[in-house]
Amino acid sequence: MTYRPGWTLALLALSQLITALDFFIVFVALPDIGRDLGFSAQTLQWVASAYAVSYGGFLLLGGRAADLLGHRRMFVAALALFAISSLAGGLAGSQGLLVAARAVQGLGGALLFPATLALVNTRFEEGAARNRALGVWSGAGASGLALGSLLGGLLTGAWGWQAVFYVNVPLAALAIAGAYLLIPADGPRARGRRFDLPGAVLATAGVSLLAYALIQGPESGWTSAPILVGVVLAAALLAAFLAVERRGADPLMPPRLLGNRSLSSAIAVILVFGATFNALPYFLTVYFQNVLGYGAVATGLAFLVPALLIALGTQLGGRLAGRIGMRATLLIGTVGGAAGTALLAFGVAADGSYAGVLPGIVVMGVSQGLTWTGMWIAAATGVADGEQGVASGLASTALQVGSALGLAVLVAAGGLGHASGPALATGLRTAVFIAAAGMLLGTGVALTFARRRAAAPALV
Repeated sequence: MTYRPGWTLALLALSQLITALDFFIVFVALPDIGRDLGFSAQTLQWVASAYAVSYGGFLLLGGRAADLLGHRRMFVAALALFAISSLAGGLAGSQGLLVAARAVQGLGGALLFPATLALVNTRFEEGAARNRALGVWSGAGASGLALGSLLGGLLTGAWGWQAVFYVNVPLAALAIAGAYLLIPADGPRARGRRFDLPGAVLATAGVSLLAYALIQGPESGWTSAPILVGVVLAAALLAAFLAVERRGADPLMPPRLLGNRSLSSAIAVILVFGATFNALPYFLTVYFQNVLGYGAVATGLAFLVPALLIALGTQLGGRLAGRIGMRATLLIGTVGGAAGTALLAFGVAADGSYAGVLPGIVVMGVSQGLTWTGMWIAAATGVADGEQGVASGLASTALQVGSALGLAVLVAAGGLGHASGPALATGLRTAVFIAAAGMLLGTGVALTFARRRAAAPALV
């Protein structure tokens, strides 16, 4: 098999686009799904939440499975599972079947993301080549923000909500064919390595319960019995998981990985990123639709500008990391993000306009792209090829937990549960200001990275 780095990178970028596209494309179709299948306002959220809980809970398992079973094997298996569950989602004629299909989709995504990221990190050498590859991979994810919102509106309007699920099937089939053509087959499994079943069960159950509590908390109430029980059980399961991992001969999450300063600092940055940057599309969607009165297609078009700017930032991030180092790149990204998000908050108003938030979107979008690429470069630095999957799983789990936690906190802080009219705009502004302040935590973490060392003088 001839190695074609350009085509290989295009394939891996496509798989990243598929998962990003699916996340945003379903949001636009939710009103039609609710009307067609009879969801209530409360139960409709589980069309999105079932995916999020399953995805967050299985990421660490997916990363370890990729390392043990083979990156290409898991890449193909995850794509196949994602395609089958997407087809089932489109064919679902009841609420239960659709929510179940979304949960299986989340499992497919949780297996796919770390396998894809591990392939990027192992197929491209650490340094400039990997930085550029991660920039392209990141840009594909950023484009999913705009394409998902836009395609969701177009497909739902033309062929019904089922089309937002069916579109995943040919895309996944194309990626599977590309994997056999472009990615070398995995070798035999390394002897002596086993699958840490107790650790897998504890981690998956613990993270899934935590994700459930964070997602359902705003709706059910933070002091309700199911949420309190979920939090306590999640804490107990995750504590048991850490105890098992310390004693295990071949643990699901080798504790020594966290001794990698770059990876551990990257996980902290990723947590902050998830809680702040990742929450902004939700608040922008609410602002565009409920305050400015945009429809589904107009909302998708409104996201084209931030998506293009984020994509631009991802490319700049890959180049800057090679020139000025990860520390400086992440500092620029987080400081710029805080400034841009604060500027965005000033533009949010009951009588506002798209032009009013555009300056903040410009600064925030580019900064978000810089931070996104920089943090994934940091998470892969110094990690052996045989552990890139679990490192990716750790980092992406941090992203999902941070995203669920940040959204819950920001929605509550903004008082957005039942707000409308001017109160909604005020609440949105408050939430976005708090997100800007939270981004400064990422700046503090970025300072913990080692400074870029100056190149040694050439010997004459």
